[in-house]
Amino acid sequence: MTTKKAVATNNKSSTKCRQLKVYVFGNENLDFDNGALRVIKEKTNMVRDDGIEFVIVKPNENLPFDDGEDVVIIDVVEGLTEVKLFKDDELERIILPPRTTTHDFDLGFQLKYLRKLGKLGKVTLIGLPMRGKIDYNRIHSIFKKLVAQDIQGS
Repeated sequence: MTTKKAVATNNKSSTKCRQLKVYVFGNENLDFDNGALRVIKEKTNMVRDDGIEFVIVKPNENLPFDDGEDVVIIDVVEGLTEVKLFKDDELERIILPPRTTTHDFDLGFQLKYLRKLGKLGKVTLIGLPMRGKIDYNRIHSIFKKLVAQDIQGS
């Protein structure tokens, strides 16, 4: 398994225990499925000082988490018109058919499977619209909130 890492680090990281890991999903070859990859590539400097580590997960790759850890994912979601934060209890609503790509099937299936096996902690999803404008300020606000919660341990 190979994953690419795009790291945005905080120079003051000595005061933090660890960086918030955000798993980035998408297919760079499909315009409607590469929104999360575009956000990370174009706006990494926006979160440079926020203490975030981005882990890019390639399509059809096994998920790089399965040890019960809490995870944060950023990906496009069919039907959204604006950036939305989905908490763990809302996840079931978005991992149901129909599927747009096989990647969508794999992510939804694997999340459900890992949860059923008890190998998945809480999942937080930053959902991006598949079409239309992406609100980078909203994404930045969500990242700041998630980093603050991670530092506090909640």
